[in-house]
Amino acid sequence: MTGTAGSWSAGLDIGGTKVLGVLVDGAGTVRGSVRVPTRRGTEGVVAAAAEVVERLCADAGPGVGALAAVGAGVPGLVDPVSGEVSHAVNLGIDDRGVALAPLLSARLGGVPVTVENDLNVAAVGAARVLGLRGDLALLGLGTGVAAGLLLGGGLRRGHGGGAGEIGHVPLDPHGPPCPCGQRGCLELYASGSALDAAWPAPDGVPAAAAVFAAAGAGDAAAVRVRDRFAGAVAAAVRLLVLTCDVEHVVLGGGVAEVGEPLVAAVRDRLERQADGSPFLRSLGMPARVQVVPRGVPVAPVGAALTAREAAGPRLAEPLAL
Repeated sequence: MTGTAGSWSAGLDIGGTKVLGVLVDGAGTVRGSVRVPTRRGTEGVVAAAAEVVERLCADAGPGVGALAAVGAGVPGLVDPVSGEVSHAVNLGIDDRGVALAPLLSARLGGVPVTVENDLNVAAVGAARVLGLRGDLALLGLGTGVAAGLLLGGGLRRGHGGGAGEIGHVPLDPHGPPCPCGQRGCLELYASGSALDAAWPAPDGVPAAAAVFAAAGAGDAAAVRVRDRFAGAVAAAVRLLVLTCDVEHVVLGGGVAEVGEPLVAAVRDRLERQADGSPFLRSLGMPARVQVVPRGVPVAPVGAALTAREAAGPRLAEPLAL
């Protein structure tokens, strides 16, 4: 066992379908993982999160009370100071200011709990797990589209917690209506939901996997869907580079499980979009794009690391993942 039990932390990625947790020891090594289905509503989310932490500790080492901290990444607007979550609609939490961190802490017997936006912790985890230095954006391609920003060595949350919400930048102001009230938003073209609508797949087969496989086999219709999607993702990459000049854009979320074929398609669209623009070519955007390797739990690892940092200077020694 590496490190004392009191230097261990747990990290949770709380999403619309699952809660994925990891246990991280004092040296930053992942010692166990547990996944359970999400339960909707405040009480359900707290119960599922507590179950994951309790099972992690039962399976891999310290008692819950010996943990230094627990971190949770959740969708929606998050106040990391108070631990309150607002408008996490994918979790069935429609209210403002739901005190998720205090509620989970009480359920776990008083262990310190830190709550952060899910893409923010994914950005922290991607930087550490993939060994990336410099400014980074974690571009989440899931039900919607948004980015976690790690700039100057710290998270960029923005004035109201909305930094990185690029999915609601209009790509086509004359396009279809978006639930946000605008038209033609980027997430209507660059999300997993967009692929679901454009390429219905058999039950149990992710649309992203199906359309990229069909395109790779030469299906002309699938090639059109893939290239249109990759062009929209490339537009998101271009937006992140032109606004923040991030050194790395890491593709994450459910669509990212496609892996290198997704990266290749996005790089191809970036190169085509830069045709005729010496300025865009000079930025070398295609080389900045990579993908989270399949099965690498960057979000819960980032949540655990964020919680460790918040726990205070006694846990501030460097971690080597």
